[in-house]
Amino acid sequence: MTRDPTKMKIWTRYFDSKLSRSEGRRVPKEASIPNPSLEGVLWASRDAGINRTKKVENISHPSRPYSKEGMLILSTKDALLATNAESKEGVLQSIGLRLRKNFIDAKSDQKQNINNKNNNSRQKFSQRKSFKNKSKSANRRNKFGR
Repeated sequence: MTRDPTKMKIWTRYFDSKLSRSEGRRVPKEASIPNPSLEGVLWASRDAGINRTKKVENISHPSRPYSKEGMLILSTKDALLATNAESKEGVLQSIGLRLRKNFIDAKSDQKQNINNKNNNSRQKFSQRKSFKNKSKSANRRNKFGR
């Protein structure tokens, strides 16, 4: 199979912070996240300005045949122009930094939502617990004629 120089293949494991460089990670730790998804990498590439992408799901990297991770196929010309990079490594770092930023933003939003949810539930439980039981006791009084 010959390599097509007009297309660039990007695998999700290039951005996995749990892997070492010898295991397949191709970006620095600052530009990687644990267990990246194909959708996340796709959104990060769109944030970087790369529009011409093709998503291929359930395909494994040749060196990792047991893992169906998926890949993106990018137009080389479009990717290099959008990221102002000179090589594939520059494109990967640009996508990785945006992926990391999106991951951190999502994590902080999730943490904030959990805190708000906990505060609201505390308020509900702490205020007027006794009114819930009064309706039951009033029904019992009416039932037994007291």
